[in-house]
Amino acid sequence: MLRWLIGGGREPQGLAETIGEEQTQNPYTELLVLKAHHDIVRFLVQLDDYRFASAGDDGIVVVWNAQTGEKLLELNGHTQKITAIITFPSLESCEEKNQLILTASADRTVIVWDGDTTRQVQRISCFQSTVKCLTVLQRLDVWLSGGNDLCVWNRKLDLLCKTSHLSDTDLSFVTGSHVGELIIWDALDWTMQAYERNFWDPSPQLDTQQEIKLCQKSNDISIHHFTCDEENVFAAVGRGLYVYSLQMKRVIACQKTAHDSNVLHVARLPNRQLISCSEDGSVRIWELREKQQLAAEPVPTGFFNMWGFGRVSKQASQPVKKQQENATSCSLELIGDLIGHSSSVEMFLYFEDHGLVTCSADHLIILWKNGERESGLRSLRLFQKLEENGDLYLAV
Repeated sequence: MLRWLIGGGREPQGLAETIGEEQTQNPYTELLVLKAHHDIVRFLVQLDDYRFASAGDDGIVVVWNAQTGEKLLELNGHTQKITAIITFPSLESCEEKNQLILTASADRTVIVWDGDTTRQVQRISCFQSTVKCLTVLQRLDVWLSGGNDLCVWNRKLDLLCKTSHLSDTDLSFVTGSHVGELIIWDALDWTMQAYERNFWDPSPQLDTQQEIKLCQKSNDISIHHFTCDEENVFAAVGRGLYVYSLQMKRVIACQKTAHDSNVLHVARLPNRQLISCSEDGSVRIWELREKQQLAAEPVPTGFFNMWGFGRVSKQASQPVKKQQENATSCSLELIGDLIGHSSSVEMFLYFEDHGLVTCSADHLIILWKNGERESGLRSLRLFQKLEENGDLYLAV
């Protein structure tokens, strides 16, 4: 485990936005390099307030201490690369708290681990294809495995062969596709609340009947990852980041070239901040800032209209423009650029008290620390040690 102090800005690599040497709003000025894997590390999952697990193409799961970076345990059981990992917490109403860890692999098995003892509870090997996705419906106390087939399981690991309508407390959920479709669904009756696709250009100089052929590669319009809160959907699309307002049903902020390569993961942080990572090896922190939209600035009429290519309709866009020309929009401002990985950064985890964790195709995990906070903790520990040894004297 290596501890580094970091600083400075990123040298421009392409068309993506850059930041200067002074990153005054970036708290992550120290890092710990964690080594345990022998291949691409693709997954991170938080176990509790101080532990997380990592997994990837070497088929092993490693449990870490998020505060110290110490390797706690190594779970071996799969014979091929791990394709999904998720935690299955016990219900709040359950007296016996027992968290499970579920891992899926290209060996066509799912292993269930005890989250406390990390012992192997059961291996499920009835799958006809690789399970590529695991998800939990917490309030129903069931979990789903997805490959060529979709299976629903209960906590006792019984396969629920006959499943009727399943619903959770969430009123809606979002799906995205590699052809640039984003659909907001009603979780109760499975109807579409909003549907956005295609890429139409609202620029006024085009004729109303003129159509622009798609010239972008499929990766440029692929929705690689998204997350959401009560107000917005935050989508990683190609190399860009887009913030879609659920209330306004339109994009309110975007960075079309947030990175030099595809954005693989995005998450919302406190204080209206976002973090993103990319195939270009970068990890970036953004701040969502409100701005008053000018009357002369065109307002997109649909979710992907800001992407800059497609069909236009002057007559349809004018009433929307007049109605929304004074509406509040937002901007995504780059406030931090974390340099540490030498290859694609697959995903990350955020710990409020312990910093940021990233994993990469370079086989490494990096634990990014708040430099000011860590300096204060080191000083506190030093004073405590001096006091215990009787070496601390206060000057009168």
